[in-house]
Amino acid sequence: MFSLQFPEFHFRIMNRGQQRYIFDRIRKRYVALTPEEWVRQHVLHYLIDVAGYPSGLMAVEKRIPGHSQSRRADIVVYDPDLQPWMVVECKAPDVPLQEDTLMQIAGYNFPLQARYLFITNGHTCWLCDGHAHPPALLNQLPPWPGSQAST
Repeated sequence: MFSLQFPEFHFRIMNRGQQRYIFDRIRKRYVALTPEEWVRQHVLHYLIDVAGYPSGLMAVEKRIPGHSQSRRADIVVYDPDLQPWMVVECKAPDVPLQEDTLMQIAGYNFPLQARYLFITNGHTCWLCDGHAHPPALLNQLPPWPGSQAST
């Protein structure tokens, strides 16, 4: 378990009636600004701007193969071979991370077979290397496999 120290990101936020919207740089559109979306946007900006993960190899609200339309991973990061490398599940800040959250993301990952499973509520982060034997909890984000730091 670890926490990310989010720097101050500059988000594009707009109001439409009583609803607030935030611009999602991956989906390239405004989406409703919910507590979970606030965490998701911070994580996206962190992965891209701080950790150096390529935005062009990310998907948001990715439909999980073999599941109904309602089963979507919050963020999927792909490796240079376009294979799922990390699955990210974001929860609202007031939602504690529990075993059922881990089971949820493990279910999402079954058809994807990504190496890393990353869960956060914006305060606490769990990161699991599912390819380690036995699976290992990590205390920091790994470098993206196509970056200089991973070679």
